[in-house]
Amino acid sequence: MNNKLPITFILITVVIDAMGVGLIMPVMPDLIQEIEGEGLGAAAVWGGILATIFAAMQFLFGPTIGSLSDRFGRRPVLLISLFVMVLDYLLMAIAHTMTLLIIGRIIGGITAATQATAAAYMADVSKPEEKAANFGLIGAAFGVGFVLGPLLGGLLGEYGTRAPFYAAAVLAGANLIFGYFVLPETVTDKIRRPFDIRRANPLGAFKHLSALPGLTRLIVLLFIYAVAFTVYPAVWSYYGAERFDWSPRMIGVSLAIFGIGIAIVQGVLIRPIIARLGERKTVVFGLSVDVLAFVSLGFVTNGWLALALTPLTALGSVAGPALQGIMSRAADDNQQGELQGLVASINALATIVAPLIVTQTFWYFTAPETGIYMPGAPFLLSAGLVVVCILIFGSARENLQKSLGG
Repeated sequence: MNNKLPITFILITVVIDAMGVGLIMPVMPDLIQEIEGEGLGAAAVWGGILATIFAAMQFLFGPTIGSLSDRFGRRPVLLISLFVMVLDYLLMAIAHTMTLLIIGRIIGGITAATQATAAAYMADVSKPEEKAANFGLIGAAFGVGFVLGPLLGGLLGEYGTRAPFYAAAVLAGANLIFGYFVLPETVTDKIRRPFDIRRANPLGAFKHLSALPGLTRLIVLLFIYAVAFTVYPAVWSYYGAERFDWSPRMIGVSLAIFGIGIAIVQGVLIRPIIARLGERKTVVFGLSVDVLAFVSLGFVTNGWLALALTPLTALGSVAGPALQGIMSRAADDNQQGELQGLVASINALATIVAPLIVTQTFWYFTAPETGIYMPGAPFLLSAGLVVVCILIFGSARENLQKSLGG
């Protein structure tokens, strides 16, 4: 069998995970209004509740799914999750009550943990020195899905509020069939780990993984970095409209450009960057670029200049895969699923916490009564958080050298 086919399946799975959220976003306001019979304001409240439920399920069940893949293998976990995902999209396609939509988001949040299992699979098939670059491929796949999802969802929404859900179900089902025929198992008896409920939750996973030298600080760093980076999806639309008077179409174009930039950096550029700098220097380089990008966006007043900064903001994304590669090397082979599940939980927790922080910052510095008008303040806050990440990473260097053998 072609060894590239399993990797292709993994990347398609991540693309579909990323698309699945964006695919349904354009129709959610109309769908909720259709079900509830209320206005856009009430629909926005329900939309926020559904998004929080989805992220909360990812946070709670990321380590569980990861630990199950360490015990039973990546293949059954991925294929079963895709099958349940198909049923979930079909449920939401026929849902006519908010209760069913809530159930759908609960199931969807749990099955979205396939991304963590996909990352664990990538770790299984990668040599130690290749892990960071291959995690970059996952980041690139997510960027592609981030771009394609809203575009396709907007087009399909012209055929009704249910059409994107049926399309998502078809895509997940087709990938399930593809994976059934091409995906071999990578968890052998040598690295198989018994399932332990005490470790199959975010707190338990953190407790056990933090015992590895240097990993505690990296986990904290990852959370702070995820909070800082969430400034883009959380306030970009509001920031663009307020600072540059952008239309929804222009905001969508700018987000698509950003997603394409992420895909190019993590899918193509990260390999030569890591080959030249090494993983640790790549992390510092990426974080430093992020600080520069965030500070620039904090003060820029020209919309075209903000777009011109997109390559810079995308270049900073090399820090994530490099950091993930270091963490993966520090963990044992039988902990890869648990680790990637914890990473998924950390990102989900950031998705819950960050919007509250950055949107409140945006509101405060654009409110007339504040007296200080600075729409870019959330980006300056993110710049400060990334500086903290650089300091944490520097303090973890000695323990990392012990863990990685030099």
